[in-house]
Amino acid sequence: MRRNGLRLGSLVALAAMMTAPALAETGSALPQDVSETAEALMDAAASDTVGLQFVEDLTTEIGPRLAGSPAEARARTWAVNELKQLGFQNVHVEDFSIPYWTRTHEIAEVVGPNAQPLVITALGGSKATPQGGLEAEIVRFESLSDLQAAPAGSLNGKIAYIDELMYKTQDGSGYGLAVRKRSGCAKAAAEKGAVACLIRSVGTQSHRIPHTGIMSRDGALGALPAAALSAPDADQLSRLLERGDVRVKLDIGVQSAEAAPSGNVIGEIEGTDLKDEIVLIGCHLDSWDLGTGAIDDGAGCGIVVGAAKLIDALPAKPRRTIRVVLYGSEEVGLFGGDAYARQHGDDLDKHVLAAESDFGAGRVWQFQTRFGEGAKPYGDAIKAMLTKVGVAEGNNEAGGGPDVGVLRRAGVPVVTPSQDGRDYFDYHHTPDDTFDKINPEEFRQNIAVYAAFSYIAAETGWDFRKAADAESTQGAD
Repeated sequence: MRRNGLRLGSLVALAAMMTAPALAETGSALPQDVSETAEALMDAAASDTVGLQFVEDLTTEIGPRLAGSPAEARARTWAVNELKQLGFQNVHVEDFSIPYWTRTHEIAEVVGPNAQPLVITALGGSKATPQGGLEAEIVRFESLSDLQAAPAGSLNGKIAYIDELMYKTQDGSGYGLAVRKRSGCAKAAAEKGAVACLIRSVGTQSHRIPHTGIMSRDGALGALPAAALSAPDADQLSRLLERGDVRVKLDIGVQSAEAAPSGNVIGEIEGTDLKDEIVLIGCHLDSWDLGTGAIDDGAGCGIVVGAAKLIDALPAKPRRTIRVVLYGSEEVGLFGGDAYARQHGDDLDKHVLAAESDFGAGRVWQFQTRFGEGAKPYGDAIKAMLTKVGVAEGNNEAGGGPDVGVLRRAGVPVVTPSQDGRDYFDYHHTPDDTFDKINPEEFRQNIAVYAAFSYIAAETGWDFRKAADAESTQGAD
């Protein structure tokens, strides 16, 4: 396995300054040594090779990593070996099991006088069609709401088709609206008597490449066979429907099991006097099976590993422990995040900050926090530091990321380094999610952001749960 050396540059010059850990301050200003080290970390990130090499090796040597599959198991073994070689401490796997689903084949075609093939992909949790497939008339709906409003029995023996567009946005907000048809189509169609469901892919590109994705967050089989059409095929099907009735033959094969092995891979940069307190930065190791999982979410894993390794290369370790978590089985139901919360439920009060990189490799354009009222000045200090790498100051309503959402709900402070997602859903869950889609310069800017805020959180000892001071709350409604 190739491994390029880490060029530290200005970090080595900090050795004299870091002979003792910085003391936590009662105010919100960064201690000078912490500020200078954070800036040096961001400078070093610009020439980092560890993170990008991590993604290249993962996507090349393992490839697709469907949750619960032998490939995901190989990825866990690979990641453990990689983290150990990089010098991480306490490297281990925390096992759990999940429901398992995989496709075996997927074919769709228009039959009759306009016979032609359609490009589809089965949605995660799709049921199989009967042996040899099924053939039925298509009924088009412009939205999930329209399908749900259809009369009971109106789709008996037919295939429901939801033809709803998704629009590009920088923050990815278009996904929340568009993805509802993926999770809701099969259930709603079954209630109306349909035998299958088709949707326009939840994506933003016009190539003949379909987008897969899970239907149900509990990993169970859905109500019907269900598949996503590529955007051009959705357009074609809609044009055909304008000309008259259309019948489609659909043949989907799947395999499933009630339980399959998965797990979270964990490695740490152990702290010093506050080593029992955890700054968690995570990603998810699994991917869908169509591409090689570079954007979603190999990039996130490379970002957090690269950032942690920069901190590890400092002349002295930070006060708190930085824990890198490569979550398993995110794509099929956030199983890794839930498992982590269960397994660490007794020490979540020791988790002082959490964040997850799971939105590709585009530049971080905004930094959000979710801190206690009394800790907002700490967030302001971190945000001010990150403006040096072009990051705008966001609000105090961060979500933290999919797998750390359960930690946020348990009271753990979180941050969201918001990435530019305008192109993310061009590749998301498609065969086109491959390593060449990562822009190295933008990727390294992410490493700079993660390295800086993680180091500040670990070194200052700040309490991000801090409530507002009593004086500041007097007289509040």
